Amino acid sequence: MEYKNTLTTCIYCGAGCQMYVETIDGHITGVWPAKTHVISGGRLCIKGWNVTGFVDSPDRLKTPLIRKDGKFVEASWDEALTLIADKLNAIKQESGPDSIALLSSAKCTNEENYVMNKLARAVIGTNNIDHCARL
Repeated sequence: MEYKNTLTTCIYCGAGCQMYVETIDGHITGVWPAKTHVISGGRLCIKGWNVTGFVDSPDRLKTPLIRKDGKFVEASWDEALTLIADKLNAIKQESGPDSIALLSSAKCTNEENYVMNKLARAVIGTNNIDHCARL
């Protein structure tokens, strides 16, 4: 039996609370707050205590899906990302960069939200970016 505690950051808001995810033989068995973390100080909100609930969900998507002939089919990450990039470039060429908007999430880290901001402004060329922190 392999027992492991992995220090990680909660995904539910931008506060950055840290916790240990407890696993046995690669399966999540619990979540414990990081007692010495400056923000969480050994506490978690209800979302933090239940942060791993989606991991083993049978409804969780594990591979990208793309629409072919009106149906969703599994695709490789390269295929899905190429399709997204091609469609965004086509929209930008046809209607201009301000025809594209991005919505980031409180479930992302601050660093991921920063990268999304850079993608919107430096790559796509739009200021149309928003963030929903009402989770």
